Amino acid sequence: MSTADKVVDVVHKTATGTKATRYLLTPLGFVAFLGIIVVFVVLSPVLDTFLGFPRFLPSRLFLWISLPVVVYGILLVMWSMFHFFKVKGTPVPFNPPPKLVTTGPYRYVRNPMLSGLSILLFGFGGLLRSVSLTFICTPLFILLNILELKIIEEPELVKRLGEDYVKYRERTPMFVPWLRVNAEHQGKR
Repeated sequence: MSTADKVVDVVHKTATGTKATRYLLTPLGFVAFLGIIVVFVVLSPVLDTFLGFPRFLPSRLFLWISLPVVVYGILLVMWSMFHFFKVKGTPVPFNPPPKLVTTGPYRYVRNPMLSGLSILLFGFGGLLRSVSLTFICTPLFILLNILELKIIEEPELVKRLGEDYVKYRERTPMFVPWLRVNAEHQGKR
């Protein structure tokens, strides 16, 4: 059994375990994930200085471009969380919704919360006028999340939700609504 399989088993056992365990681990999962985001935001000005990057965008322009991006990211995250909370689940894989969520933004993409957080980081890059946050840390954040989703989260979802999730995954893109690739179209190419 690979390390990834062992991690999937631990997440699955926790997600399907007792309420007490799930409620104990939920804040830890949330803090760990939020900590990664904070590290990227705090690290980016240091990285900009170390790599000799100038601040980009004139000071007034950054506000007009970045603020709507930040607001859109926040709204997408909140809309996503609302649909998780509505079915008594959390965004933390240790305490997920008891059933597959396909309402709200989940009709269009499988991971709207991560889409929103990525948009939010990109917007913060503009607000902070940070080249590294915008063009290094945000893409790295997206890449790390894709790896975690593919290696741990999606296998656990298949294990817990079965064929419902497999069908949902086939018809719903991961992050971007117009990047739809489904089995039906793949077979016709």
